[in-house]
Amino acid sequence: MADSHATAVQDVAAANPELRHHFADMAQQKNAASLGMWLFLVTEIMFFGGMFCAYLVYRVAHFNAFAAGSQQLSIKLGAFNTAVLLISSLTVVLAVKAAESGNRKQLVTYLVLTVLLGLTFLGVKAIEYTEKFEKHHVPGSSFQFTDTFDDNGQHKPVNPHEAELFFSLYFAMTGMHALHMIIGCGLFSVLVVLAWKGRYTPQYFTPIENAGLYWHLVDIIWIYLFPLLYLISRHS
Repeated sequence: MADSHATAVQDVAAANPELRHHFADMAQQKNAASLGMWLFLVTEIMFFGGMFCAYLVYRVAHFNAFAAGSQQLSIKLGAFNTAVLLISSLTVVLAVKAAESGNRKQLVTYLVLTVLLGLTFLGVKAIEYTEKFEKHHVPGSSFQFTDTFDDNGQHKPVNPHEAELFFSLYFAMTGMHALHMIIGCGLFSVLVVLAWKGRYTPQYFTPIENAGLYWHLVDIIWIYLFPLLYLISRHS
């Protein structure tokens, strides 16, 4: 009886090389991996949720300074990066579909496009950060922030310490988001190599799906960051 069970387990493992020994079948392994990824994403939501709450609380407390700080951000660059991430979400979906259908060429192509779009986002963010260094908008001893004027030319005095708080949150939130983007680009680069080697089949593409879930969460976080930092009360 035991010998027949062991033989059956060996047959299943032989038919599915990616099946780990502690799972009964591929479906169970996929469900366990998906559950683990969703639990991880929940912790990410809690992490960024705390930062969002802090930003909203301080924005209400220092409304004018945060509105003035928001005016120093480039809507064009922010909108461009938003479009880049939305397109990258599409390439991720297409990559999962290609993996599901067993089209290795398309899978590799869409994974590479996702990495390139992610690097494009990071490049634009580097341009924004460089501008902030040049204008001395980086929190610290060299921070500088002058008063602003509204569309009618009216003087709008701004407390530099409150403006510095805005940029502290800006760099904290966008910096952590950029770090997640870097991790995502590295993750998808590994998937490109493995996909090129034929690692993924219609029977096994769970890593592609889970990496896609991670990427979609990072994109969604930016969808919230863009209006909060760049758009809300910009001209108030």
